[in-house]
Amino acid sequence: MSVYPFIEAERAEQCHVKPACELLEVSRAASYQWARHIPSKHDLDDRALKPRITEIHQTSRGTYGAPRVHAALRRDGVATSTKRVARLMGEQGLAGRRKRRFKRTTIADPDLAAAVDLLKRAFGPGATLIDRAWCSDITYVRTWEGWLYLAAILDVRSRRVVGWAMADHMRTSLVCDALAMAVHSRRPAAGLVFHSDRGSQYTSGSFRALLGSHGMRQSLAAPGQCWDNAVAESFWSTLKEELVYRHPRATRTRARQAIFEFIEVFYNRQRHCCIV
Repeated sequence: MSVYPFIEAERAEQCHVKPACELLEVSRAASYQWARHIPSKHDLDDRALKPRITEIHQTSRGTYGAPRVHAALRRDGVATSTKRVARLMGEQGLAGRRKRRFKRTTIADPDLAAAVDLLKRAFGPGATLIDRAWCSDITYVRTWEGWLYLAAILDVRSRRVVGWAMADHMRTSLVCDALAMAVHSRRPAAGLVFHSDRGSQYTSGSFRALLGSHGMRQSLAAPGQCWDNAVAESFWSTLKEELVYRHPRATRTRARQAIFEFIEVFYNRQRHCCIV
């Protein structure tokens, strides 16, 4: 054994480094400098942020993009930028869900007399109070058994789903059941504005009578103007992108269970910091 083992080790290392540097067309000086690299504070901060970003993304069920992850970090007191979050998510192969174009399902009543839009697209956080304005719409979910129809009612102020109902049809009873649930859970005061599109379910005599029995004022969007019911449309887009399109269901029963869990466990209590 040599009396200078460290010299032999250094020579052996140089024998491997030289051909590698020649192959990669870099200098040996650059190679040694890179090997002695000490992580900067920025690099260390990136390493600390990555597990937290992954945790938030997983908690959102893989739906949050960089803006929402950034918002969650800010709520936790972490000062960073959306651009940095996007870069770190990209390095880890994380991405949010993109919304698709929305398809309408309700059929307008051609015999409906002129009705007033009481909201006038006033959907901002300061536009109304809790349980003073609700909006509603109907959508569909495809299963191997056929369509499952879902009617939902959202509070305009908090964006919370206050009532919903599911069935294998689109009759007026579907929206009546959703309204009954909303009234039972929220107990709103008289004068609440109930906003929807001009679908025949919402303009039927029985539904309008039900609104009147609870002291609610009906508000109807202009014909063909989806933006007049933007709160409901936005919720459908979220439901489809974050649940329906990702996990198709074989039966209506399984679809019902998944939608119930999404609304009551995730959306109302976790997806948004809702005001109850």
